[in-house]
Amino acid sequence: MSRHKKEEKAEKLQEEELQESDANSSDELLELKREIEELKEKNSELEEKYLRAVADFENIKKRLEKEKMQAVSYANEEFAKDLLAVVDSMDFASEAARKLEEADDAEYIKKIEEGINLTIEQFKKVMQKHGIELIDIDEGFNPHFHDAVMQVDSEEHEEGEIVQLLQKGYKMKDRVLRPAMVSVAK
Repeated sequence: MSRHKKEEKAEKLQEEELQESDANSSDELLELKREIEELKEKNSELEEKYLRAVADFENIKKRLEKEKMQAVSYANEEFAKDLLAVVDSMDFASEAARKLEEADDAEYIKKIEEGINLTIEQFKKVMQKHGIELIDIDEGFNPHFHDAVMQVDSEEHEEGEIVQLLQKGYKMKDRVLRPAMVSVAK
């Protein structure tokens, strides 16, 4: 074979290889484009899911915040409802006191006093129902529950001991609403 034919044959082989390579490249390119499209589609789906999840989270967050604000706003609703009966009783006592001015009757005065005492008991029951208790002074002075507003001389009491209750104190569970105002011995 002549050299020229050999070169032609080599060129032909190269050309076929190039065509085959181009065909393979073209197939690979199409495959890569298809994969890119699939990935873009999947990315769009995931982005949409993510945006929905963020929106759902924000909606839940807003709803919970609204529910929390309502719970705080209406936290004392039950307590207030229970106090309405006490207020009604006090209104009756006030009306009875007005009528007392017109009548000079000892029995009527006794009934008003009885009504007021019943109202106080009713009030105490409502407070107890809601965990509000009177602060005890019999156990001795405790700065967490008692406020010593004055010191007095007393031969009957030891120094620092409670001599007199000036204003009742109240606590709700373990939290002091108002300390008891007391005088203590010097």
